[in-house]
Amino acid sequence: MTLDDLRVFVAVCRAGSLSAVARELDCTQSAVSQHVKRLERETGVSLLERQSRGVVPTHAGRVLCDAAADGIAGLDSALRRLGDLVNGDTGSVRVATGGTTVRHFMSEAVVAFRQRHPKVTLEFQTETSGRRCFDALAAGNLDLAWVTLGSPVRGIEQRRVVELPWVLAVRADDPLARRARIEVADLAGIRLIRLPQNSTSGAHLDAAFAELGVRSSSDTGVADWDTALLLAELGLGHAVVPALPGRPVPGDDGPLRLIPVSDLPPLPVGWAVRRWDALSPSARVFADTVADSVAASASHRA
Repeated sequence: MTLDDLRVFVAVCRAGSLSAVARELDCTQSAVSQHVKRLERETGVSLLERQSRGVVPTHAGRVLCDAAADGIAGLDSALRRLGDLVNGDTGSVRVATGGTTVRHFMSEAVVAFRQRHPKVTLEFQTETSGRRCFDALAAGNLDLAWVTLGSPVRGIEQRRVVELPWVLAVRADDPLARRARIEVADLAGIRLIRLPQNSTSGAHLDAAFAELGVRSSSDTGVADWDTALLLAELGLGHAVVPALPGRPVPGDDGPLRLIPVSDLPPLPVGWAVRRWDALSPSARVFADTVADSVAASASHRA
């Protein structure tokens, strides 16, 4: 078996499709299948099971996939670190983010890092959920992922950077806009703009509402926090969103108000990596630069 065989096999297990991996690698489905067949000959067991909508690993396939993914990611990380040692203060830092992460959490840090390390390449990969960020990390395609922290994930280390309080976004002409603080009980029965159902932040909010006995209706959903704020500003509902460090607090003369919500547990956000001690020096410096910038911004906002 070869390293390419293992890379292709792990990609097939994650995609659940031979044809999808063939398109990604710009090769034929038969070529992808040959990689898997070679592994099956070497191991003497069946590794994939065909289903109506693709393929899934067998029990033996899952064992091999988990081991191969760990080994490939570790090898890729080691090769990048060796490249950094050879090339000095160069190389690249690859980061997975949400659609608005750079604007709200990293803009000042990116500028500061670029000024100090002009030869290091920064690569940002937009993902739609924390789960996809974890998958990209596990595949060895990334150094860091900025995520909403949640339950432990096998093979991933999570490090909290900041906790974001929740605020209620309302139009300036809304009766609630005159309040200095909103109690959780005040949210019962109002029409909320729903956060993404597959997002960790949405799950955090739903769990808090359920624990506190809050019931609300929703006929509008969004893909990110910025869109929720825009729809609230347009009067299409109320939005409960995190208070973002990089977003200015609306003034009294603007169309939107952000009112702190009592009793909701803050939203933890921060870095996810495969192993902190395996990060390249450049990636570690970038992670620390972002963490310091976010902490300073949150402290100033408070």
